Amino acid sequence: MQLPIFETAKVKTGKNMLNETFVERITVIELPVENFVKKNEMVLSTGIGCEDDPILLKQFVKDVIDSGASVLAFSIGRYIHRIPEQVIQLAKYHDFIIVEIPWETRFGDILEIVLHKINEEKKGERQQGEVVRQELINCVLHGKGLQDIANAIYKYCQIPVAITDHSRIIRASCHFDHKILKIFYGDGRGQMQQIPQTHILFNEHPLYHYIEEYRIEGQMYLYLSILNNEKKQGSLFFQLKDRGQLTTFVMTVFDHALTACALYFVKENAVEMTEIRLKENFILSLAKNNTEVNDRLISKAQLLGYDLRRPYICILGEAQEKKDDISSMPSLQSMNYYVQKEITSAGKLLHRRTMTTFEEGEFIIFLEADHHPYMETANQFLDIIERRLYDLLSGVVLSWGIATHKDGQYVFHESYQEAKTALDIGKKQKGLGERTFFSDTKINRLLMAISNEDEIANIVKDTLQPLIEYDRKRQTDLLYTFMIYNKYKGNVSQTARALNLHRQSLLHRLRNIESLTQLSLVNSDDLFLLELSVRLWMLKKI
Repeated sequence: MQLPIFETAKVKTGKNMLNETFVERITVIELPVENFVKKNEMVLSTGIGCEDDPILLKQFVKDVIDSGASVLAFSIGRYIHRIPEQVIQLAKYHDFIIVEIPWETRFGDILEIVLHKINEEKKGERQQGEVVRQELINCVLHGKGLQDIANAIYKYCQIPVAITDHSRIIRASCHFDHKILKIFYGDGRGQMQQIPQTHILFNEHPLYHYIEEYRIEGQMYLYLSILNNEKKQGSLFFQLKDRGQLTTFVMTVFDHALTACALYFVKENAVEMTEIRLKENFILSLAKNNTEVNDRLISKAQLLGYDLRRPYICILGEAQEKKDDISSMPSLQSMNYYVQKEITSAGKLLHRRTMTTFEEGEFIIFLEADHHPYMETANQFLDIIERRLYDLLSGVVLSWGIATHKDGQYVFHESYQEAKTALDIGKKQKGLGERTFFSDTKINRLLMAISNEDEIANIVKDTLQPLIEYDRKRQTDLLYTFMIYNKYKGNVSQTARALNLHRQSLLHRLRNIESLTQLSLVNSDDLFLLELSVRLWMLKKI
């Protein structure tokens, strides 16, 4: 109203509101108003169509007031010569500004001047908004944290703010009451009510559709989700005294803050993923390469949070789907996540350090060992892991191989090889879902060593070939029958019960074994040859 073009204008109502009322746009309108007038708009009108109808004019003014307009300026002298008293009283009741403009003042001139003024102010806001945007982005690019972002938001808006991550942990705040977040997340007691979005101002701002408003303990709070590729990274909270604090500039600051926080979490996640990959590759190299553990490698390990100077035992795990539950087999990524989480939790529970890596369904774990019996330590550790994993990964069966405990240090590759051997032997001898200690595989390792000799292989083939062919053609189980018979040290009754056979049927099978192999089951040398051949054949079978 201080612009020169309004020198001859008269403010009829709402003089006390001039310093508190914003004008963001200007328009010319006559009857009807409908939805053509927007919030914070200056309305110019000649009152045409209402000149002889004060009631219609009053309704016109009421519609303009209800639209949220800032001011209504009537051009006086052609259609309206005087604003009726009832219209004046209506405007006073609503603290609404009505201005009289002489007929000689052209609307075109008013539009040009007011729009120029609005554009100048918006240009200043845009420039200030760019300053805010640059400062917030620099907080991320220059290695600062979320607290710096929160401080910058408060500096420009004077609005208390809090930033939480996807785990609902408060990562930064500025003049914000943390008790409110406990109520919001359901961890504290208090009154909370969500306000319908239609009540939120600035419905044309791009941020409008992402804002949620809450009334918590009588205070007004705004909530914004921090998203990246539609995945929630965290949340922004703002505490407002009233809606009057929300201006276009403040909304712009909120928008830039949301972008800066999303960028920060992307950077943080990228750093974490890089660190995880570095750790996993380091442990994988330690296990699979016979690398000398020198001071340089120890220092590198310390940078990754590992202490190679402590004694460790290697535990090798393998996950496979259950034959009857293939549909519930999780993805490799999710399975690795759950296993890693339980390994870390079990290590903390036992107060032992762990070093872990994954490779195609295989889990390599180095568990800190001490003077306690290492078998007991390993079993206790695996008990804790499996107790949770069998609930989380119901479609998975886990097999484990455990190396022996070394009195010396720096034997990571050797320990891994032992665990690998124990796992392979355990799967062949016991099947899936078992734990096998390397120290319990001596006889099998001996058999594996001699099975590589060609002459031994020929003897095994000549001894068992007739039985294998007979079982294949007749669909019988003579080999398995002998294994059970040998397990019970030649006791016919116990063997028959174990195989669920009649005694005479078992004796018939035993005579077939002797006939096909030309070996006697009562001759100790023949029995030893047959048992050795079966053991060697079982090791090679899979």
